[in-house]
Amino acid sequence: MDFEMNENQLMIAQMVRDFAEKEIRPHFMEWDETQEFPVHVFKKLGELGLMGVFIPEAYGGSGFSYFEYITVVSEIAKVCGSIGLSVAAHNSLCTGHIYYHGSEEQKKKYLPKLASAEWIGAWGLTETGTGSDAGGMNTTAVLEGDHWVLNGSKNFITHGKSGDIAVVIARTGEKGASDGTSAFIVEKGTPGFSAGKKENKMGMRASETCELIFNDCRIPKENLIGVLGEGFKQAMQILDGGRISIGALSLGIAKGAYEAALKYSKEREQFGQPISKFQSIAFKLADMATEIEASELLLYQAAYLKNQKKKMTKESAIAKYYASEVAVRTANEAVQIFGGYGYTKDFPVEKFYRDAKLCTIGEGTSEIQKLVISREILK
Repeated sequence: MDFEMNENQLMIAQMVRDFAEKEIRPHFMEWDETQEFPVHVFKKLGELGLMGVFIPEAYGGSGFSYFEYITVVSEIAKVCGSIGLSVAAHNSLCTGHIYYHGSEEQKKKYLPKLASAEWIGAWGLTETGTGSDAGGMNTTAVLEGDHWVLNGSKNFITHGKSGDIAVVIARTGEKGASDGTSAFIVEKGTPGFSAGKKENKMGMRASETCELIFNDCRIPKENLIGVLGEGFKQAMQILDGGRISIGALSLGIAKGAYEAALKYSKEREQFGQPISKFQSIAFKLADMATEIEASELLLYQAAYLKNQKKKMTKESAIAKYYASEVAVRTANEAVQIFGGYGYTKDFPVEKFYRDAKLCTIGEGTSEIQKLVISREILK
């Protein structure tokens, strides 16, 4: 495996850096404070081909690999975790689900709109009472003639309010059965489909998180994705790839926090010298750099397997688990290096600190990752 960045990655990295400096950095704290979801930014990202990174050109995407996808998400997250999270959720979850499991007709109908960001995508699995226990979901879909009728709600859904389309997993069989759920496409504006409470979050505040509500929501029969009863199986496959994206998000946050701390440590003087000269600070930076390098290598290993269309359940879980925990540790140490200033909103590390924690929770908690990893190694 070649660990050098390819030409596409180098080109994309520079393009994303330029975009982030111009379009994101001047406003990210304002969006964080007001919890504004800046839809216009994602429209511009769509124009650059970054909202359908691994979607083939035939469906309006960029046709890149997961290597480029890691580059996109991590480079954005180095500036703002919220924007990185929304790019990851749009690409991996909603768009990815339709691409990997949808019919040819569904792909042609929806992927060009998603890849261009004409439409923003949402993905609904989690419910109020069923987070990790997705098999116990209560949202149901019942076939009535030529329509599926959905009832229930989904919680903690990225783009739940502003999204134009949602892929929703609903129960079509017995609760808890492996073949008891199915996946459906629901368009915004469908009667009976609405957004509920918007969450007031600690971090990732510019990435919209809302409840989805289904009240006798009737969707066409052909909006079923794939085979009836395979919703949970599809979701688990989507999460395998999604964990790489959350790992990339974690990597970007860790790099952003580390680079800010490194720069500050060279500028801040105490006792007549930069604080980077003190071993207590230098060793913190050494640990941060080492763990970030390890995170990146684990992510590219998982991405390599994904690109080769090989099973990577264990590898993606390991990468997501390790990278997300590293993001939290790195952000924590960055605040410590900044000292009192790190606790203020005048410097970026307090936002990295708040944003990082979501990475250990979203798309499977660290505890769930350890469960996945242990099951894989004990088979």
